Parts: sequence; C-alpha cells; structure tokens
Amino acid sequence: MEELSWISRPSLRDPVALYAFSGWNDAAEAATGALWNILSLNDSLDVAVIDHDGFNDHQVSRPLIGYEGDERVITWPETRAYAIETQQDRDVVIILGEEPRLRWKAFARILEHVVSELGVVEAVALGAFIGQVPHTLPVPVVGVTENVERRLALGLLPPTYEGPTGMTGILTEQLRGAGVNVTSLWAATPHYLSENSNPKAAQTLLVKAEALLGLDLDSAGLDREVKQWERRVDSAVQNSDEMSEYLAELEDSADLYSPPADTGGQLVDEIERFLRDN
Repeated sequence: MEELSWISRPSLRDPVALYAFSGWNDAAEAATGALWNILSLNDSLDVAVIDHDGFNDHQVSRPLIGYEGDERVITWPETRAYAIETQQDRDVVIILGEEPRLRWKAFARILEHVVSELGVVEAVALGAFIGQVPHTLPVPVVGVTENVERRLALGLLPPTYEGPTGMTGILTEQLRGAGVNVTSLWAATPHYLSENSNPKAAQTLLVKAEALLGLDLDSAGLDREVKQWERRVDSAVQNSDEMSEYLAELEDSADLYSPPADTGGQLVDEIERFLRDN
C-alpha cells in the first residue's frame, strides 16, 4: 500500500468512522460540508493520507498551485483520515477526500485497512443527491441500513435507487464485507440550487448521524450559516414571480424519487446569479 502514509496511530475509544467524498456523491457539498463542520469545531489529529497519484486523472482534476507567504506550492488531490478524541463515550474518525477516478477497488481496500487499524467497527457514510424537493421543507434523508427498525425510528426514508454508484457506495460495501456495521445517510437537495453549497442539508445529515450514534457531532454549529442561507434563497425566490409560483407548486407535489422537473434554464440561471451576487 505505497499510496498510504501513516502520520499517527492514536489509541481510540470505541471509535466510529464518518466518511464522505466530494464530487458525484456530494450534491451541493452537503456531505463533505457536514464533516468539515465537525473538523472546524474540534481539535483533530492527522492520522493517515492517501496519495491520489495512482487513483486520479490529473487532466480532469488538476492539482492546485498557490502561495504560502512568498513560496509557491502545489496541492495535490488526496484523501485524509482524522481522529477526534471526544469528551463523550467514543472517539470519532473522519475520512474526507475527493472521489478517485481510477482503481476504485484498490482505493476501497486501503481505506478498509485504515479503518481496521484504528479499531473501527461502526461507520456512517454521508452522501447527497439532487431531488425534486423545495428548500422550504425539511430535508428528506434516505437511510441505507440492514436494521429496518432503526431506520423507522430515525425517520429515514427507505432506499429505492438502482443505478450507477460512486466511491461512497463502493466503500460502504467493502466495509460491510469486512464486518463493519455501516449506515448510509443520503440527503436530497433542491435541483434548482444544485450549483450552490447547502448548509441546511449538511446540518440535517449531522442531526440524523447524532441520533443514530448517540453523539454530539456539532450540528448546532451550522445554525447561523443555515439561517443566512435560507434568507438569501428566500430573497432570490421573492424577486422572481415565476420562481415563487414554481416553488409553491413544488411544495404541493414534491417527490424525492422523481427526476427534477424542468423549471426552465432561465429560472435556474436567475436564482443562481442572484446567490452569486448577494
């Protein structure tokens, strides 16, 4: 596993892992946004890093060049594992990175090794997808778990999706095959806001994960960001009679599992332009 580098190997208490990948599995950056919120509010240890050189097409996802002071530096795509030693009953492992484009099976095996080495026996996968849902209603969350009673108790919707999957799904099956108890939480995000980050969906994912694990995962840390986001989107909608009418129709007939309705490119461009400029 030459792509894997260990930075530290902390002794963790009954750790649970949460993971998300940017890209196809992460509509409106809701899944990765949820985990970055946890990291931003807690002291964490860098545990391991996976170099993406053998997993990425750098012409599709290019490394970034920037400056640290006067020094010019290049940042390469990677996946990192972090550990948070909490004041609660168990510690938390966070796995975050860009979805790889090559050698998915090998990539999943490396992460399974990391999880195993850290003593993780329970994990939560976070994802988000685009749905025909309005931003004004509570965020629907689909739960993929073998425990139907747990899904019902948490108010999670049953999964019905069949089709292409991403690294989130691949890693989930890899971990389950290794005996890890994995629950997947997938938030539905409004199709007319797909080009903007969605802190409301991120917070909802954390709230569901908190209820699932019995841990405080700092979901309240997104309260202010969610309120600001709602005000901005509401203002954008109110500035367009057509969008207001469409939203009212969507509230009456929202269907998580239907393909997004054609709102017209002009309407979508209008609300996205408003959010960029305000």
